[in-house]
Amino acid sequence: MLVAMSGGLDSTMTAALLHEQGHQVVGLTMKTWDYAASGGNRKETGCCSLDSINDAREVAVSLGFPHFILDIRENFGDSVIDYFVEEYLAGRTPNPCVMCNTHIKWDALLQRAQQLDCEHLATGHYARLATGEDGRRYVLCGDDLNKDQSYVLWGLSQDALKKTLFPMGNYTKDAIRAMAMKRGYRSLVNKPESYEICFVPDNDYRGFLKRRVPGLEQRVMGGDFVDTTGQSIGRHQGYPFYTIGQRKGLETAFGTPKYVVSIDAERNLVVLGDLEDLDRTTMIVHQLNWQKIAMVPEEGMDAVVKIRYKDPGTPAFVKADGPRVLVEFMAPVKAIAPGQSAVFYEGDAVLGGGWIHSSLPMNHQNIRHQETLVTPSIQ
Repeated sequence: MLVAMSGGLDSTMTAALLHEQGHQVVGLTMKTWDYAASGGNRKETGCCSLDSINDAREVAVSLGFPHFILDIRENFGDSVIDYFVEEYLAGRTPNPCVMCNTHIKWDALLQRAQQLDCEHLATGHYARLATGEDGRRYVLCGDDLNKDQSYVLWGLSQDALKKTLFPMGNYTKDAIRAMAMKRGYRSLVNKPESYEICFVPDNDYRGFLKRRVPGLEQRVMGGDFVDTTGQSIGRHQGYPFYTIGQRKGLETAFGTPKYVVSIDAERNLVVLGDLEDLDRTTMIVHQLNWQKIAMVPEEGMDAVVKIRYKDPGTPAFVKADGPRVLVEFMAPVKAIAPGQSAVFYEGDAVLGGGWIHSSLPMNHQNIRHQETLVTPSIQ
């Protein structure tokens, strides 16, 4: 059993519990990013840090199972970081954790598991797994809904899911903390959790983009803020430095609160509006991966759709449009950001997910009863 060990509490307890259950555990920690190389001003933290790697190794040594370090910095940089930068330069909001899980971590971990003759991979994610009558494997929400991580796992393939275990999925975080204290892992229980992007631990993505793309600030500075009618109402610092729904950090006083409604990368425009201007009822989702189902039924389907990690989800109707789907929400949803993940749920089961391509105006035609879908203009 190969266990992905980040050096944090959840992956440590995953390894410890599996070891206690009699599994032959092999620990593996991935080195994804050397933050010092990016010129940041804060000590690297989280799964990329030397301290975390040492924490994982100490647990493995204390429990008596082997531990390896896998350096994937080159692939991580080429895939995840380049993607992160390119999405902002395209005026979209990236979702690097999903991209990393889907295209980097699981591929690298499963390849190493095969090399080490490990039949399964276990991680510390708060999620569960199930198998349908048709044999399809799919993700379920974790029992602890406050820690549920099913949203970031929609991209996992059937092959990956059939070789994966999530031992934390049936526990609450409080229960894991209590179990860890009994085993003497006080330092891990007290270790602060990081909610930042691993390669931007100072949480300054603007600074990261500037360091990563020399001359970016000069290239994009001085574009217009425009209102929803297209009239200029100010100047901004550059379209890559704003995200849909943003209110703070606009560097301009408008008298009333304004929100980023959309971004036009080609013309270096940032559209601002009122809170209600963020409302959308329809969106296009592409680059789909289905888990519980093989495809959307021809007649369409109902689902609860989440558009961001902490989104509680909104009931919607989903209908196929070639390789994409159109999603019609039953109530307006705010701040749909192209580039983010849309995840489709049936109860606590992940039907599948994809990347948000665009959202459509509030007056878009109802799609539930359309015989033939005509691709609408993209907003």
